[in-house]
Amino acid sequence: MDALGRFIDHLAAAAGSDRLANPYAGPEGRPRCDNLRLYLSRMAVRRPAVLLVGEAPGYRGCARTGVPFTSEPVLLSDPCPFGLFGAAAGFRPGSHGAPPGEGTATAVWAALARLDRLPLLWNALPFHPHRPGNAQTNRTPARAEVALGEPHLRELLDLFAIERVVAVGNQAASALASWGVDAERVRHPSHGGQRLFADQLRTLLAAGTG
Repeated sequence: MDALGRFIDHLAAAAGSDRLANPYAGPEGRPRCDNLRLYLSRMAVRRPAVLLVGEAPGYRGCARTGVPFTSEPVLLSDPCPFGLFGAAAGFRPGSHGAPPGEGTATAVWAALARLDRLPLLWNALPFHPHRPGNAQTNRTPARAEVALGEPHLRELLDLFAIERVVAVGNQAASALASWGVDAERVRHPSHGGQRLFADQLRTLLAAGTG
């Protein structure tokens, strides 16, 4: 098995709970594992130098698709951002039902398209924190839960020649700092932060490799 396959298997094997869902686990997680593997494979060809790290998957976005900061309308769109996604490339819905949009995913991909930059995307915690027994919700993860993401982040960094790490929001920045990972920070695009997120990301990427 190759290194990327081992990375996906490690994600899929992690235990969940009634408050923390692993979107990659079990038979129902196979489409999301496949989407993530395809995304990472296609990104590896592009050799990204920058890694954007969010906090955790949302139930309308990565928890459905398996791809960080990406909702199904983005994943399956035609044409798609940077020619990266789409059903023709092999991506598929990760869940049943009508594909919902997600504000954060829409804002992130719109900003990247305007900047014409394609960093690698990830979450400090790759599992979905939700209210007890209700996976169709989001909640802020506890510090101990976020810590579960450190080995997966480090394994990802071993797979890619990343030169700069950028934290999207305070929670991601705090997690990376606690793990000793040097990272710059930009505003999270939620709650009216879309413009500041895009402006800060533009300034940051213009100042160096990206």
